[in-house]
Amino acid sequence: MKRAHDARVNNAPAPAPAKSRTHLRKADLRGASRLAVSATIGLTDLVENLHHNIARVSGPFGAASQRPTKGITGLVYRSIRGVTRLVGGSLEALLGQVEALLGPGMADSSAEREAVVAALNGVLGDHLEASANPLAIQMRLLHEGAPLTFDEASLARALPSARRRVLVMVHGLCMHPGQWRSVRDGGGSFDLGVSLATEGGFTPLHLHYNTGRHVSTNGRQFAELLQTLLRSWPTPLEELVIVGHSMGGLVARSAVHQAMERGEDWPRHLKAMVFLGTPHHGAPLERGGHWIDLILGASPYTAAFARLGQLRSAGITDLRHGNLLEADWSGADRFARGKDTRANVPLPAGVARYAVAASLGAERGALREKLMGDGLVPVASALGQHRQAARCLAFPADRRLTIQGLNHLELMASDAVHAQLSTWLTAPRRRPRASDGVAQIGGSPLAH
Repeated sequence: MKRAHDARVNNAPAPAPAKSRTHLRKADLRGASRLAVSATIGLTDLVENLHHNIARVSGPFGAASQRPTKGITGLVYRSIRGVTRLVGGSLEALLGQVEALLGPGMADSSAEREAVVAALNGVLGDHLEASANPLAIQMRLLHEGAPLTFDEASLARALPSARRRVLVMVHGLCMHPGQWRSVRDGGGSFDLGVSLATEGGFTPLHLHYNTGRHVSTNGRQFAELLQTLLRSWPTPLEELVIVGHSMGGLVARSAVHQAMERGEDWPRHLKAMVFLGTPHHGAPLERGGHWIDLILGASPYTAAFARLGQLRSAGITDLRHGNLLEADWSGADRFARGKDTRANVPLPAGVARYAVAASLGAERGALREKLMGDGLVPVASALGQHRQAARCLAFPADRRLTIQGLNHLELMASDAVHAQLSTWLTAPRRRPRASDGVAQIGGSPLAH
């Protein structure tokens, strides 16, 4: 989609003087070596399992065995794993010495590095965190690209012009805050959060987080972060608005729900939530991955390869149905076949809520729109609509938008999205009414 170049849209601040940026940080080598060791051991496990099932001469649809091989064969596989761990430990010790020689200095991370690390966290983020890998992203709030430290003196120095209204932008799966910024046709830059903050009198913040963790885990930490922010904010906070793209919307919903259950203060300041392409009821891509797991697991000769698909993170599997709470996944095999049993989590009362969906189809109601939506999230899921009335989310008709001819990522930089959000967030907002009911298109709820 061609985007107009006008002064109203290109209002991101002038770029700061160029800083030294690097594609590789000191700890990245150590993180990469740990991943290489894990990958080698995982591949060894896969080959051993495949070897074992073939050696059993089972029928093509017999039960697969997860037991290791025995005898000399088993000794060989155990030796490979042992040598790999030994090499990994030696390599890590060597890299630790190299880091010490390089000293404490560290250049800013390049945009290319941030994109690679964000994608890696989206796919393997739970493993990175569990293995204490230095590539694991730590959750933090950023202002103008710099992480905030939560004490009053530090915040006052970092935010000398802090306002009473705060806008928090929450990115989606495999992404990072820098991807809210795009380049316009004329060469100018555009950041949706900065633009909305300028127009609405907000202080803009961006959440950076490990998208491979469970949505509920990120939601709980996000809630704690906002509670700390409220206590340390340099000026009395009057209004908080959250804009979430894709998974970011689920994290925001989870944060609000958990904060309200714990009686935290910050939800009382939350005035509006905006969801851009959020898979409230899941995404078909993850459901497709789940079926591939089941197909590969049906035969002992292919069951080992199902492990490759099951490397995907907890964050990704949460997108199968749109899990928000720990109870939605705790105690269950997240790769096992099962129905949607997640708890119904309504939108928070007293908060203005808005939903934006995109469709690759050029016309409303096309089959392509119903099946694929924006390429990742169906329109019905993005608008919170479900075949079960109890699961439908109440987005009023005047607070939802579907844009044709737009894909999932373009939602973050679309002029049409910017114009609508600017109208929603700068105009006086009425409180949600019970009569808003279930959002509908064409007179009836859309099926999930």
